[in-house]
Amino acid sequence: MAISLSGIKPTGKLTLGNYIGALRNFKAMQEDYENFIFIADLHALTLPIDPIELKTNTLDIVAFYLAAGLDPEKTTIFLQSDVSEHSELNSIIQNYLYMGELSRMTQFKDKSRKLNDSAIGLGLFAYPALMCADIILYNADIVPVGEDQKQHVELCRNLVHRFNTRYGKEIFKMPEPVIPKVGARIMSLSDPTKKMSKSDPKGDIFLKDDLNIIRKKIMSAVTDTGNEILFDKENKPGISNLLTIYSALKNKTIEESVQEFSNLHQYGEFKKMVANAVLDELGPFQTRYKEIISNRKYINEVLEKGAIRAKKIAHKTLIKVKKTVGLYVHE
Repeated sequence: MAISLSGIKPTGKLTLGNYIGALRNFKAMQEDYENFIFIADLHALTLPIDPIELKTNTLDIVAFYLAAGLDPEKTTIFLQSDVSEHSELNSIIQNYLYMGELSRMTQFKDKSRKLNDSAIGLGLFAYPALMCADIILYNADIVPVGEDQKQHVELCRNLVHRFNTRYGKEIFKMPEPVIPKVGARIMSLSDPTKKMSKSDPKGDIFLKDDLNIIRKKIMSAVTDTGNEILFDKENKPGISNLLTIYSALKNKTIEESVQEFSNLHQYGEFKKMVANAVLDELGPFQTRYKEIISNRKYINEVLEKGAIRAKKIAHKTLIKVKKTVGLYVHE
């Protein structure tokens, strides 16, 4: 069975965009892949974060995974920091990546523009190296990611080719980035030209928002001139975003949704139907989340079991790499 690996960084509050772009896809993939889904808590340290917030977000993501339908018997759920092989492999493979490559990463450039040079940590610059270690530790065939992370997976592919070529054999498997066909990029309700990004209380739908608040946010979403419900990102970004949300939650193509609303010429009624689709999905999800987050013992059991399973595979990969590069391995 092919291997799928992905994770979410526990920074900020997760949004509907995270649910559509990641959580729902993780559940679907566990039926067809050997699924490894982790909480990227080491990545969360690349920018300053309050320790209590980090711990709270970490527990929330575990509960979100389980509430979204991930089955610990089918999917290995674990904390990145519980598997020390991530950090050790990172220390090795960062020597096979180049400063120029890392400096060209769009995410690094975007985040560093917002910071003073003195506030940019090495971890932020070397973030893609750790992400490469995450991927190749488990011989991942596919890596479900958002569009903003595709560049990092491409860098990982370069690393795999470089490493395998240098040592003349296939040490690492070549991973493929996978981006959802519908819902890969959910935009802000207040500014549909910007991604829903955990930081806009008015434009973001947070997974723990009260259902009445979620409905109000959708009914207040920015729309466009005219009254036709068409998918046109350039001229109708607001309507296109709502169509994307509706299509993803209803498991329809954009074309099917446009056809469904072809005789509807009122944005208010359209928004109401989108809101109903969102609440039909998030209502039961929130109920499951509340049950799980209150059961700390169950969460710990899931993480402990996941870490044992992940570490067993990660350790084999690390030993193979250490032998390949010439590090002495006690046997």
